[in-house]
Amino acid sequence: MPISRRHATAALLSAPPAALWGLPGPAQAQARGRHHVVIGLSLEPNSLDPTSAPSASIGEVVHYTVLEGLTRIEESGAVSPLLAQSWSRSPDGKTYTFQLLKGVRFHDDAPLDAAAVKFSFERAQAPHSNNKAQRTLFNNVTGITTPDPHTVVITLQHPDGNFLFRLGENTAVILHPASAAQASGHPIGTGPYRFEHWKKGHSIHLRKFAGYRQASQVQLERAVFRFINDPVEQASAVFAEEVDILFNIATQNVQQFQSNNRYQVVIGSSNGKGMLAMNNRRKPLDDVRVRRAITHAIDREAFIQRMLDGRGRVIGSHFSPSEPGYVHLAGLYPYDPAKARALLQEAGVKTPLTLGLTLPPTPYARTDRSMLMDNLAQIGIELKPEHVTWPQWLEGAFKGHFDLTMINHVEPLDYPIYADPDYYFGYDSPVFRELMARHAASDNPRERQMLFAQLQRHLAQDAVNAWIFASQITAVARKGLKGWWMNYPIFAHDIAAMRWA
Repeated sequence: MPISRRHATAALLSAPPAALWGLPGPAQAQARGRHHVVIGLSLEPNSLDPTSAPSASIGEVVHYTVLEGLTRIEESGAVSPLLAQSWSRSPDGKTYTFQLLKGVRFHDDAPLDAAAVKFSFERAQAPHSNNKAQRTLFNNVTGITTPDPHTVVITLQHPDGNFLFRLGENTAVILHPASAAQASGHPIGTGPYRFEHWKKGHSIHLRKFAGYRQASQVQLERAVFRFINDPVEQASAVFAEEVDILFNIATQNVQQFQSNNRYQVVIGSSNGKGMLAMNNRRKPLDDVRVRRAITHAIDREAFIQRMLDGRGRVIGSHFSPSEPGYVHLAGLYPYDPAKARALLQEAGVKTPLTLGLTLPPTPYARTDRSMLMDNLAQIGIELKPEHVTWPQWLEGAFKGHFDLTMINHVEPLDYPIYADPDYYFGYDSPVFRELMARHAASDNPRERQMLFAQLQRHLAQDAVNAWIFASQITAVARKGLKGWWMNYPIFAHDIAAMRWA
């Protein structure tokens, strides 16, 4: 039976907060009113602590909402103050002095002070730490001192032009010593929203933090992240008004929203690198000729047109065109099935060769797997697809248990993962690690630029993975929702800036 406006209002007044999200479509939207928002995401995080778990989906939920860092990365990619109100840098670029905001409190009412910053960064540096920014950020930190409760001095081994940017990523958020241990399931931060409830497999609920330093500027009282990975179900949830904004939607759903004046569709840029990742430890993928053959076999332009509706650019290494110093290397491996077959023959591979293809629950991986299968079948490689959940991917492929997997790395400037032989695709190159060390140690801007280009070319020459696309980000929202990002230099959602017009 349809729910009337009167019944919906009665439900809003009498139901407990968590029950409101069980109402059917339009009544649910009406019950939410103009102070709530529901954001639809494809992937559910396996943890809510971005400092100790690798999934980018964690930052989508908690970064800038629950947890904050010293600096903030704006939609433009520029760095601005956040928990640090100002900073200065020594002439040699190795020492940064940060002045913290005063009067900031965690959600448990503990004060933010320099000791919390020191604790968070030393925790990230610890030998047992799982912080994925250890190599890019924290291993370069040689000292942290706290001259007073609102001053933090950080000394680096080598100057890093990206240091302030890296402090704005979710791996550098500040946790309080008393509550850090519970961050994976119940994060307590300094952000505009506090964690309220996690319904596993369904949603995460946040509520506005009354003690936030700029609480009067935050208009949305509650925010819900709703996890739906099936493209058809995603579109249905938006049309039913169960979801207010759908982030990174499947391309086949875009047109139906663009032609409907109830919705606004925005297409922006990101730092994502979509690729067919290869397990460099496993035969015959440990042979560079085989990896090059697979890369030659993929029609990347056709992939972007068919799978992404043309919303992307072909890339040839683990770098995005939006990143400074990018070198376009896509032409190194043009689509050439004949050359791919010759490389397999040269490597002594007997065809047909059967390889597993692990597919996480994302539109770019699941929408039409037949294209990759057809491309590789042309050169004698038969793919055996396996659909997995996101937790299964993290426990399987991400721990090295795979042949091939389709994945999009969205973190900016994350090339140092290729210096870690234990990373999931198992690339072990002393030459690349030496280039990384030289780049990190160099103080000469020209030399750093040249070494940065060499890093890109080295990965491309080794065909570590088959890089396919730099993706655009497509989002759809109900008309009236304002303040959401179009471009995503990092995957985060600034809900405090959102409002209903």
